[in-house]
Amino acid sequence: MAFDKTEYIWMNGKMIKWDEAKIHVLSHVVHYGSSVFEGMRVYKTPQGAACFRLRDHSERLLNSAKIYRMPMSWTAEEIDQAILDTIGINSLEECYVRPVAYRGYESLGVDPTPCPVDLTIATWPWGKYLGAEALEKGVSVCVSSWNRIAPNTMPAMAKAGANYMNSQLIKQEALSHGYSEGIALDVYGHVSEGSGENLFLVRKGALVTPTFAASILPGITRRSVIRLAEDMGIKVIEQNVPREALYLAEEVFFTGSAAEITPISRVDNITIGDGVAGPMTRALQKAFFGIVKGEVEDQYGWLTHVPKYEKVTA
Repeated sequence: MAFDKTEYIWMNGKMIKWDEAKIHVLSHVVHYGSSVFEGMRVYKTPQGAACFRLRDHSERLLNSAKIYRMPMSWTAEEIDQAILDTIGINSLEECYVRPVAYRGYESLGVDPTPCPVDLTIATWPWGKYLGAEALEKGVSVCVSSWNRIAPNTMPAMAKAGANYMNSQLIKQEALSHGYSEGIALDVYGHVSEGSGENLFLVRKGALVTPTFAASILPGITRRSVIRLAEDMGIKVIEQNVPREALYLAEEVFFTGSAAEITPISRVDNITIGDGVAGPMTRALQKAFFGIVKGEVEDQYGWLTHVPKYEKVTA
């Protein structure tokens, strides 16, 4: 999906014009993939623009950096404020937010420690990740020939740029065969996740999702769906999931900041349920979108409203 440019990008505490937000070609991140990042949506509500689970995203960014021993110069509170400032200065009612911390320019070599850790925050309008009709009609996916990264090789619990080389292989393979997305198995053959989404199955009235041990990212939307389901009286089971369970499920859906809650209509050309969003998926979508769009009470405190921003010369 092409960028719809906004005016400013936040870089290490300064607002920089979009086309001037650049790094040196010899920055460590360019050569070794040494970055951690977040993806977060901002929704238009009757009360104005609202970030979904802002603090959770800032804290996960810091956690990812901690795993990779990247010393951060910003607290969660400061990252929160920088995100709000970047949304505000760009006058966005709804958008996607991409904070990325990366090893910058100082020296080259596998050891990243001489290089500074820089932080950039960009915001831009972004539609439905898997297509406008996907939320109702679902998407057709395949099980990828590429496995998720194995335990004790690279940390799946860190949202790291380098991990997404694996995701690119999964995504490109799926697209090349005519599917919208791919599902990866872990190295033991259990269902893991999509190239950029967590995964849920509905089986006999229960909601089933792979555990962290299946090399999944601890998704914030995933956690939200689990909470919503439990409060709706739905049994939630976190367990190893065999590949064939996908074919036998009554419903399957993706979750993620970009994907939100997207039903899966077919897996490996096997129709799931009725081939459209099933009743549990629709119920969870209704509860989720009701909150993020400000249509029902935010009883969980998931929304942070963006203050009115008085534009000044950056």
